[in-house]
Amino acid sequence: MTTWRVIDTGLRPAAQNIALNRALLEARQQNASPSSLRFLTFEPCALLGYHQSAVQELDLAYCQAHGIAVQRRITGGGAIYFDETQLGWELYLHKRDLGSADMTAISRRICEAAARGISSLGVDAQYRPRNDIEVTGRKISGTGGAFDGDALMYQGTLLIQFDVEKMLRVLRIPAEKLSDKAIASARERVANLADLLGEAPSAARVKAALSEAFAEEFGITFAAGELTDREQALYAEALAEIDHPDWVNLHVRPEADRPTLEAAQKFPGGLLRVNVAFDRAQSRIKQVWFSGDLFLSPRRTLVDLEAVLRDTLAVNLAETVSDFFAAREVDMLTLSPSDFITVLQLAIGQNQSSGTQVTAP
Repeated sequence: MTTWRVIDTGLRPAAQNIALNRALLEARQQNASPSSLRFLTFEPCALLGYHQSAVQELDLAYCQAHGIAVQRRITGGGAIYFDETQLGWELYLHKRDLGSADMTAISRRICEAAARGISSLGVDAQYRPRNDIEVTGRKISGTGGAFDGDALMYQGTLLIQFDVEKMLRVLRIPAEKLSDKAIASARERVANLADLLGEAPSAARVKAALSEAFAEEFGITFAAGELTDREQALYAEALAEIDHPDWVNLHVRPEADRPTLEAAQKFPGGLLRVNVAFDRAQSRIKQVWFSGDLFLSPRRTLVDLEAVLRDTLAVNLAETVSDFFAAREVDMLTLSPSDFITVLQLAIGQNQSSGTQVTAP
């Protein structure tokens, strides 16, 4: 039976963890390291996606006041908050380990395996497309992957005792999303293992559960290992670049170029309000937050729609919303999919004409 390596790099500053990302991925691409599972933990940090600008995505004053490091990932995607209350897991694989280069299929396969591992701890974890894992509709793990040639790095985080309020305050989001009611609502959307199980499971138990699930999925065994000499050399090179302000400030764009737009409209089915974090330069929706006086069942519908709309080109907005509702049964009284499209287009359309933050009557 094939043996893969499992390594645990422990609690580290963000710069070191990101440098290890690059080193391990480069080494796997060079066939200078085996396929591996890595466990990691971050000191408090806000991580930008590779293409993001810190002033647009983060509350830098809050980060500085609370000792939260700001770093940039080697992969794309949105800004995220990490600390010791989350366990990171990463797979470094070759295409031949996967039998596919289809990232959608890969995400499903790896997330479903991870969900089985999490479920073995005593919860009912399920894969939620595109790349989340949930328990009873509440997100417990987010994931994502990237290829470098024939090598894949697939990453995930598992919420153990996560403080969602701190995450909200780190990220630059609409002010009303920091109200007590909004924070309570955000807490309802995520799940912590400690809350679900009544106590935090040991790190060793969680790592064993995930290792066993991945071993079963890929038909391999794991053996504990250390970084190779080549990986150590690549890590030193990467850290010299990444642990530097020039890396963090690789992309700097004015805050005004990524406004948070607001729109609201009364429909027969209720008042629908939306906040949109919009990248004007790319005409891309980065994040959406829905609220209002309306009824939807199942309750998780808005959460799922927000996830589907994340990082969507504005030109694909109507199709994305229509496809979302066509693929599921949702009871929303007289509210319709076109109402969601209308309020989103209202916010984005007014931005494109005025270039300012707006609120529809």
